[in-house]
Amino acid sequence: MTKTGGCAGPKGFDVEKVRADFPIFQRTIWDKPLVYLDSGASAQKPKAVIDAMTRVMEHSFANVHRGLHTLANEATEAFEGARGDVARLLGAKSDEEIVFTRGSTEAINIVANGLSDDIGAGDEIVVSQMEHHSNIVPWHFLRERNGAVLKWAPVADDGSLDMEAYAKLLGPKTKLVAMTHMSNVLGTITDAAEIVRLAHEAGALCLLDGSQSVVHLPKTDVQALDADFYVFTGHKLYGPTGAGALYAKKKHLKRMRPFQGGGEMIESVSEDAVTFADPPQKFEAGTPSIIDAIGLGAAIRYVETIDRQAAMDHETRLMRKAQDGLKKWNDVRILGDAPGKGAIVAFDVKGAHAHDLAQIMDRFGVAVRAGSHCAEPLMRRFDCQSSLRASFAMYNTEKDVDTFLEAFEKARDILG
Repeated sequence: MTKTGGCAGPKGFDVEKVRADFPIFQRTIWDKPLVYLDSGASAQKPKAVIDAMTRVMEHSFANVHRGLHTLANEATEAFEGARGDVARLLGAKSDEEIVFTRGSTEAINIVANGLSDDIGAGDEIVVSQMEHHSNIVPWHFLRERNGAVLKWAPVADDGSLDMEAYAKLLGPKTKLVAMTHMSNVLGTITDAAEIVRLAHEAGALCLLDGSQSVVHLPKTDVQALDADFYVFTGHKLYGPTGAGALYAKKKHLKRMRPFQGGGEMIESVSEDAVTFADPPQKFEAGTPSIIDAIGLGAAIRYVETIDRQAAMDHETRLMRKAQDGLKKWNDVRILGDAPGKGAIVAFDVKGAHAHDLAQIMDRFGVAVRAGSHCAEPLMRRFDCQSSLRASFAMYNTEKDVDTFLEAFEKARDILG
């Protein structure tokens, strides 16, 4: 497999040019222009991704790694090329450290299963209160089945991770730290490098959930972070659903046991024994999501054409404009405003249910998320049953923010 290289995109950022790349913004909702502020759940898709996936289906689809004919070779080359795209995005040493998954959830479960022989009764797993359920439930499996102990790093009132408290949780029984790089509710960007450093100092491994951070941060460098594991999901990064990735240091992939058994992940099978293929194939049993992986590669190549720092600055301006607009209402509480937070605003409204507000706002063409955002421990931390969330992407505009605030005001007035 090939080593990875750099890929620099052009400088400058033109939101209208970016927006024109996304066909969905040609449609209306309830006769209103679509204002899509739910990218934190799943982002819209640029034509480059749609065309890449269509081209595979129309021109060169076949199963990968199995055939010797032209279509099989073309499909395999595109599929493995996408693995190289992921490795480049994350700054991995080699694409051999990249396992294709259906997304962050499957990636974390692969790690939890792979480490299950190493984490036993009384061993500790440290997570934070701001984790998505996908970075909580797999560790509960090890608590239930192996007797592991979950330790919870607290979140401060401003939504930042309490690093002093986190450090105090680490000790000789700590086997793993699993933390988000950016909260899907608060927008908090954690000090990932320090989280990893402290975990390693305590003799523990560290997994980082990059589901939001790979979308919003200008650069991800797993080598600089020294992360043992890093996961992300493609559909938030303007790619298709059903595609994501697990990065893991090669030494971990070699020793971890596979999550699933089946075709392609084996070296040899007999009546009495089985030997596994080398990573990453060891963790990719069966026919993979070929078209989705190729679409993910196209999404990565698309974002590489964007000035990522300029895009982040643009998204941050929109987030701040939205937060400032919401602060004029005394019954609105914004959840978290940590320094340097990413482009997500979650908030609740006294006396109004988030679901009702979201449904009314939809009538004005505005799509926001309502609920617990798969982060119930965090909701309990802020004594919140349900909240609204506006998550901004590089295709959003200042007009979107104005429309969002107008729609919220109307929804709020309707509910009295």
